[in-house]
Amino acid sequence: MRKHNILFLCTGNSARSIIAECLLNSLGRTWFNAYSAGASPAGEVNPFALRLLEQKGHDISSLRSKSWDEFTRPDAPAMDFVITVCDNAAAQPCPVWPQRPASAHWSLPDPAATQGQPDEIMAAFEKTYASLHSRLTRLTAAASQAASRENLLRTLKAMEDL
Repeated sequence: MRKHNILFLCTGNSARSIIAECLLNSLGRTWFNAYSAGASPAGEVNPFALRLLEQKGHDISSLRSKSWDEFTRPDAPAMDFVITVCDNAAAQPCPVWPQRPASAHWSLPDPAATQGQPDEIMAAFEKTYASLHSRLTRLTAAASQAASRENLLRTLKAMEDL
């Protein structure tokens, strides 16, 4: 079975989409190649996201904030699915993806917008991580049952309202 390519989109590509990319590349590496990008990339990954992922035992060495333009180039990996993880990115006109990937939208609050003490900010990142971990665990479970692209899309869509 060939791996499915999934692109997670967020406006700044500094927190939610980065966490999703890292998580899926860990949880679902047998079935998926995960990528992330942003409409207006922040240029750096949020330090709270990096600290959380590192504390959870994830390899963060290759994580970087990048533009979705990288994935519209002829030499870019062909995407099977595109998932927006913030409402701002979902509302923006996305590029035309050459492969016409299926899409879904997971509305997640931006943990980077949390104000307060560092432990309060980290708690918001933990909540985002837990939400993405739950969804991506369900997705990898579906993929492990040799699910078709259509069944995977149904699984992705079913998680839109979580």
